Amino acid sequence: MTWSSYGVYLIFVVLVVLAPGPDTMVMLKNALAGGTRGGLLATAGIATGNVVQGTAVALGLGTLIVRSQPLFVTLRWAGVAYLCYLGVQALRSARRGDYRMLDEMGSRSSGFRRWREGFLSNTTNPKVLALYLSVLPQFLDPVRSTTGDALLLAFTVAVLGSLWLLLLMLVVHRVRAVLRRRRVRRSLDALTGTALIGFGVALAVDS
Repeated sequence: MTWSSYGVYLIFVVLVVLAPGPDTMVMLKNALAGGTRGGLLATAGIATGNVVQGTAVALGLGTLIVRSQPLFVTLRWAGVAYLCYLGVQALRSARRGDYRMLDEMGSRSSGFRRWREGFLSNTTNPKVLALYLSVLPQFLDPVRSTTGDALLLAFTVAVLGSLWLLLLMLVVHRVRAVLRRRRVRRSLDALTGTALIGFGVALAVDS
């Protein structure tokens, strides 16, 4: 792998990272409910998921998962169910609008729960695995490239994705006074819930 090909890869990854997806919504959901700590933990979970899937692809395990049709289908439907579950939770919060009680519950939520939401959002989305499988080989030389090159490409996605989520979290933190207004929070929860369910439906109908 040459530095010029890696530069092209960086441009591609930036475009992919900037596109909103389930991971973005899950991070925003946790940042709004749990503040900076919640956003950081969800981002850490998402980054861990990216590292796990990227490593699996770099070591050749990702191909085995995709070729195992029952396993891949199970993974896809687990992702559908989980995204819809998170979406319904957000919509219920928007309908109730009792954010004082939710904030008290959110402050008591374990860090592991927020990390887990980020991790599961990433690892139950087979599109992430398929992205690694379809993109990484195009930037690797079958003869000269090593496992280290593949890991570098895979971990680049995790690093750039995390940086983008942290930037979004910083924006949320700076405008937190506005976002704490009940009407704004209900609108954001409704938008987040609808988006998560939409991602789940899109994943369900995607062949």
